[in-house]
Amino acid sequence: MLILANVRERWSGFLGAFVAVLVGVALITTTLVIYDSARAKVQPRYEGTAALALPKQAVDADGSPEDRMPWSRSEAEPIVAGLAKIPGVADAVVDRSFYAQAIKNGKPVTDEGADDSGHGFGSARMAPYRLVSGRAPAAGNEVVVDRALGAAVGSELTVNITKGREQFRVVGTVDGPGYYFSEQFAARQQPGVAAVALIPAKGAETGAIVSAAKKLIGDGGSVVSGDGRSELQPEYIEHKRFLGVQLISAMALLGLFTTVFVVASMLVLSTGMRRREIGLLRTIGASPKQIRRMILGEAAVVGLAGSIAGCLAGVAATPLLLSILKGLDVTPPGMEISVAAWPLLTGSLVGIGVSVIGAWSAGRKAAKVAPIEALLDSRSANKGMGRGRWIAGLTVLGLGVLLAIGTATSTADNRINMAIFATMTLIVAAALLTPVFVGPVGRFLTAPFQRGGKAAPVLIRAELVANPRRAASLVAPVIAAVGFAVLLSGMVSTMRVAYPAGEALKVAGQTIVTPDGTPGNTDEVVADNPVGKAALPTRAFVDTKNTKKGENGENAGASTVLDVLGSRDAKWNKPGQAVLGEKMAGDLGLKQGQEVPVRFADGATVTLRVAQVLPDDPARGDFVVARDLVRAHDPAALTDDIFVPGGAKASAAAPGVALHDAAQYALADYNTDAKLTESLAMMLIVIAVGYSVIAVANSMAMAAHGRRRDFGVMKSAGGTVRQLLFTSAGETALVIVIGAALGVLVTLPPLAGMAAGLSEATSSDVGLHLNSGVVVLAIIGTLVAALAAGVAVTSKTLKRQAA
Repeated sequence: MLILANVRERWSGFLGAFVAVLVGVALITTTLVIYDSARAKVQPRYEGTAALALPKQAVDADGSPEDRMPWSRSEAEPIVAGLAKIPGVADAVVDRSFYAQAIKNGKPVTDEGADDSGHGFGSARMAPYRLVSGRAPAAGNEVVVDRALGAAVGSELTVNITKGREQFRVVGTVDGPGYYFSEQFAARQQPGVAAVALIPAKGAETGAIVSAAKKLIGDGGSVVSGDGRSELQPEYIEHKRFLGVQLISAMALLGLFTTVFVVASMLVLSTGMRRREIGLLRTIGASPKQIRRMILGEAAVVGLAGSIAGCLAGVAATPLLLSILKGLDVTPPGMEISVAAWPLLTGSLVGIGVSVIGAWSAGRKAAKVAPIEALLDSRSANKGMGRGRWIAGLTVLGLGVLLAIGTATSTADNRINMAIFATMTLIVAAALLTPVFVGPVGRFLTAPFQRGGKAAPVLIRAELVANPRRAASLVAPVIAAVGFAVLLSGMVSTMRVAYPAGEALKVAGQTIVTPDGTPGNTDEVVADNPVGKAALPTRAFVDTKNTKKGENGENAGASTVLDVLGSRDAKWNKPGQAVLGEKMAGDLGLKQGQEVPVRFADGATVTLRVAQVLPDDPARGDFVVARDLVRAHDPAALTDDIFVPGGAKASAAAPGVALHDAAQYALADYNTDAKLTESLAMMLIVIAVGYSVIAVANSMAMAAHGRRRDFGVMKSAGGTVRQLLFTSAGETALVIVIGAALGVLVTLPPLAGMAAGLSEATSSDVGLHLNSGVVVLAIIGTLVAALAAGVAVTSKTLKRQAA
């Protein structure tokens, strides 16, 4: 009851923490609801199936589950026959997916899922899609298409497949997307069997079908049903989901860090202003344990209230975030919001936990308050740095420096995350060590105004020097706001210069043939450009049981999936041989001259000899084999960009092709992800700066409210309202200047490390680039919010005193 009474009595002192928790929980709840709504769902084309029989799953080099290893035709035949005989199964359909895209008016028909749009006609039964006109395809030159395509039965249709453009006769239409060919044609396009769909008979029991199918498959694969069928997703949907999850994960992580940082600062400030009150409690017999319990209890109540309000606000804001994500094209098609219990529960636990954790340090200090503090100024102990804070500050600073150095040496995939973590660490270090800087910096900045004979500069200087901890609590959210604005905008500016320059340098003098409206280059395009690099990628599997042993000689792994490149370069295009990068060879336990069995997409296994192990080179590839070998075992694979040397002529005769010089290619390649990167950065800047501005405004309001006795004394001594407001505004502006300077300083090392890493990665001279407009806007926004809050509360306090 005492805790609730304290919260009611001192609600203005807890308002800042309440608002911070509310905003943080709202952000976390919104991102978790979006994450839950974006989970993989069963695709419409599998809705008519009872279950899917899938081959064994391979792992990547790190041991994480990845691709399924397709069955070969000989392996699949008895499996399909056995599944078809299970009671309750109307049919067992081999589901094949490969590239197919109609060409109309000389251009490819827009289709995000073109890479997987081709199927055997039997796959139409899985949805099921009805044959609304015509008949099923019987010959290799016949096709059934979606009626929405507008192709009439009996007409000729140009369809782009892996080989290139081919003419097909439309013999039927269905009420669903895709191109449906004869089973024989589909088997030639994708010989391997990656999934067998079980079509149930009317009234059949799914459980019995699944149980019988699992018994038949045994250890040769697995059977999924219900929501488990969502495992099969088109690649473009998985890519969008991955981008969306990356974006909202960054938002949630930044929100969590900012919430912890801001709430802790506010609770320390609020508790530090109550030293006389706590001293009075100690005088009447309250024990340190009771004081700690009171502080933590108050924080829990504030956290609970903020969490409840935050959950409601988060759910209300979810449609807005979904609309933004759809605008960025990083959501699965047809995604809808569904609010489950776990995001709300998680957000509430985070809010309460953050409040309690943030109050722990404040409560620990408050418990040490002596009864004599009841007779002293509440800020009398608000001086200097304790030993614990020195140790913590220097330790975190050292860790931040190490992370900043690591930013320069980390891989391209980890460089951004490393820079963010380094900045977070340095922000915490700056907040811990701020009391050391506040006094000297305050004296330095106010020195020019000391000779003017005015009292305001003297009072501002005295306040900062006498109460460095209070000033540090006010500076902390400013450091976070400016630091993240500098970091995120600087990242985008630096990458905008680095990546195009580095990529253009790599391909200087070449003409690059790129897909335009298609997922890759067909063999027709490759034939039109017979000179130059034309890598043909595929996914293949290596049985590491036969190549890699553990320390005690035991088998160290199972089948590993890897990216294999088929090359027509005379140096690598040699039958029966493979060229590996050093890291790949080490991961697989292979050495030069060793033989390795490789299982390809058609289920066939080919033994290759490791001809060379060379230093890693992304331009060459980590596992390179002859191009004809890849084409023979993966007829559906599409070719990557073709790099035509300066002495040869590039051709764009086939539809769905574009030609670029080095600069155009580098810029186009960067712009593919630049929009998303810049949008992500701006969203994170808005979150970080907006959240910190709220915290700054709350902190300044709390500080101004806590100094009402000081204002009363100064007014009694002859100070006018204008002078007191000017003093308050001056002190606030000085605090913002100090915080902004520290925010910029703690961000420069990670950005410099990132620039150094990009210089090495791109083999170009990359300097540190800052977006001055964003930085200035963040500083001005923080300053305006702080001044408005501080002056408003000071003015209100003075009016009450006058009344």
